[in-house]
Amino acid sequence: MSSFKRKTLSGRANLPQGTRLSPFSTSTVITSTGIPSLDDILGGGLPLSCSLAVLAPDHHSAYGELVQKYFVAQGLASGQKVCIVHDEPLRFAREGIWMAGNTPSTPAQASTAEDADDEKASQHDDKIKIAWRYEQMKKFQTTVSSNSLNDDLCMSFDLTCRIPATALDAARQSSQLIPIDVDISEDGPGVIEQIEELLSNGTDAHAVRICIPALGSPHWGDMQPPTVLTLLHSLRRLLHRHPNACASLSLAPHMCTDTWGGPGWVQKVGWLTDAAISMSAFGANPSLSSLFPSHHGIVQILTLPAPHTILPASDKYSTLRGLSSAAGSMGGSGENNLAFKCMRKRLIFETLHLDLEGGVTERRTTPSSNAMALDGNMVHETMPAAVLGTEGRKGSLATVEVEFERSKEVVSDTPTSRAIPDADDSLVPAKPKKPKKKVAFRSERPDLYDF
Repeated sequence: MSSFKRKTLSGRANLPQGTRLSPFSTSTVITSTGIPSLDDILGGGLPLSCSLAVLAPDHHSAYGELVQKYFVAQGLASGQKVCIVHDEPLRFAREGIWMAGNTPSTPAQASTAEDADDEKASQHDDKIKIAWRYEQMKKFQTTVSSNSLNDDLCMSFDLTCRIPATALDAARQSSQLIPIDVDISEDGPGVIEQIEELLSNGTDAHAVRICIPALGSPHWGDMQPPTVLTLLHSLRRLLHRHPNACASLSLAPHMCTDTWGGPGWVQKVGWLTDAAISMSAFGANPSLSSLFPSHHGIVQILTLPAPHTILPASDKYSTLRGLSSAAGSMGGSGENNLAFKCMRKRLIFETLHLDLEGGVTERRTTPSSNAMALDGNMVHETMPAAVLGTEGRKGSLATVEVEFERSKEVVSDTPTSRAIPDADDSLVPAKPKKPKKKVAFRSERPDLYDF
């Protein structure tokens, strides 16, 4: 019997509520962002003492704030302390999402019929039968869910449900929800001082979430790129000093591109945060919306968290990225392109893929409207019998000639050989015979392949 025993972490048995040890490193504690697919991209979740930045450059949508609402709802549901830095933090908390069926104050009371329709559709999909040899194969999946991960770390939230007022009042009374107002007269260092005071007075028994929904909005005043970079660096330094705290923030839409901060601005934001992603929606580009009708935007990974390690845990444990052997049907032979879509009840991140028949979701049996309009505007002209493709056009490779055969007239020597038409035959018009056509292709260049 061997005398060696596996080393166990007995001192880290009491973890904060709503957290767990990272599968990549036992010295890293992670928590959920509220979105299972985003947790998969980060390598299992957001590590404590790390910050996450979400860039959403589309002015016509608010996907960045939606990710922050998931972050706040997950913290309140798991019993963690939540600090909201906003011009109206309580209003932002009241607009948050919640779990379905746990509150009577859901505004989507008419969604029961829609839920029944969704169940019928899923049952109909289950009844579809395919070839027997493919029945045992795993279904093609483009995303991950909390059920597939077999983990209760991430709650299931519903976008049609709002957080009840009783839960907010209880969180305020127990100091679980801590609002920090942002004023124009108050600059970035003032906000950092309030966050530092909050973390200094807190205990290690509870994890603390810091949420900044719209950094750089007009309520923050006239912020310049150096001010934003200083705030991000100060927040990251503060989190590294308090191992039980994590932060998630989203920049204002006008600050999410290089046109505002200069060349390399997006990379600088990724360098000054532990994790950063960009969610570029298709609202400003209709051509991408028609090309990818099943998605609402593209996800770009700028930085991934890697505390206490050199390589990020996402490289080994992320299923959506497809770099690991655990990706299975997702890939495993190179990093996948990622996209996101916001459905009626949830926001998911998934692999980017084309729909059936090269991007068309339905089989087309009639010409498209664009093709019909193009045919209507075209002018059909009568071309001569011989069409030379090389005249007036450079770069043509072949010449097409069309020649009509002349019909041969039968001439007899005796005039009596002509048939006299009957009276009945004169009434029936004779059908003209179509001349035969001969089409010949003449190429100026030799063929590429000689057999």
